[in-house]
Amino acid sequence: MLRTIVFVTTIFITIVALGTLSRADANDQSFENWLSSFKTEAISKGIDQSILDAAFADVSGPIARIIELDRKQPEGTMTFAQYKRRVISQARIEQGRRMYRQHRNALEAAARQYGVPANYIVALWGIETSYGNNTGGFGVISALATLAYDGRRSAFFRSELLNALKILQQGHIDPARMKGSWAGAMGQNQFMPSSFNAYAVDGNNDGRRDIWTSLPDVFASSANYLSKHGWKEDQRWGREVKLPSNFPPSLASLDIKKSLNEWKDMGIRLPSGAAIPTAPGMKASVVLPDGINGPAFLAYDNYRVIMRWNKSTYFATSVGLLADSISY
Repeated sequence: MLRTIVFVTTIFITIVALGTLSRADANDQSFENWLSSFKTEAISKGIDQSILDAAFADVSGPIARIIELDRKQPEGTMTFAQYKRRVISQARIEQGRRMYRQHRNALEAAARQYGVPANYIVALWGIETSYGNNTGGFGVISALATLAYDGRRSAFFRSELLNALKILQQGHIDPARMKGSWAGAMGQNQFMPSSFNAYAVDGNNDGRRDIWTSLPDVFASSANYLSKHGWKEDQRWGREVKLPSNFPPSLASLDIKKSLNEWKDMGIRLPSGAAIPTAPGMKASVVLPDGINGPAFLAYDNYRVIMRWNKSTYFATSVGLLADSISY
C-alpha cells in the first residue's frame, strides 16, 4: 500500500549485517536541531504542543537499525514462484477461511457498504500482517522521525510524520500504542499515515479509527481504500490462463489492454483448456510475473486497484489468488 518498498514484502527480504553509517548518509544538522525545526513547523500546521511532548517523549535520536533497513538490498531476486509459496501457504489459506467464518458479520458489513467482496479484504489482511499477527514493533513516530531526518527520502517521511501527529491529535490512538513497520506502515492493514488520514474509517462507530485493534475498522478501512480507487463490484481480480505456444511476450504488459474476446481469439484459454469467460466491454491485460515460461494471468481492472495498494505484480497476483482460495 502503501509501502515504500513495493516489489517484495518486507519480511521476506534478507537483511545485510549492520554497518557503520557514513557521514554522507546522515543529515548535515544535528538531530536535535532538526527536531526543533520540525516541531516549529508542526505547531505552525496546527499540532498542539502537548501532542508533540507526548509523541517525542521517548525519541532521542535516529535509530540506526531503521536506516539500515531502509538501505537494505536483497541478496538475490525472488521469483514469483518462491514469493507465492511463502505468502500463500496452505496454512494461510486455511486460517483465512477460519477468519472469514469467525468474523463474517463484520466482513460482510464492510463488503456491503463499500462494494468489495469480503474474501479480498481477508486476503489483504492475511498477506499484509498474517491476519494481524505481524504488524511491526517499531514506534511509528520514532521510525518516521528517523527517516525524515535521514536525507534519502526526507520530504516523503517528513510529510508522513506530520500525518502521524494529526492522527494522534485526533485521538485515534495514543503514542505508546502507535506501532508499525520500520517504514511507518501501521496496524493490521499496514496503512501509511497519509493513507490512514485519507481512507481509514470508523467501522464500529465508537468515534475512533483504530486499525490496530478494531477489526471492524480494519475491514472497513481496507474496503474503503479499494472502493475509493475504483473497485468494480461486478468483476473479479483476474484469473490464471494458458497461453498459446506462439504468444508474443511483448503483449504481456499492463500497458496493453484488449477485450476478453480479443484475447480469446488469440488462443488464450483457461488452464483446463476451456474457453475463457467473456463479458461485453470488459478488457484485460496479460501478466507474466515469472516471464513467458512461468504462469500467465489475465488481469482485470480490479487488479490495477490492488496495485494502488502495493505496486507489485507479485503482491497483486497473490492477493487475487489468496482471495480465490479463501472463498473456494
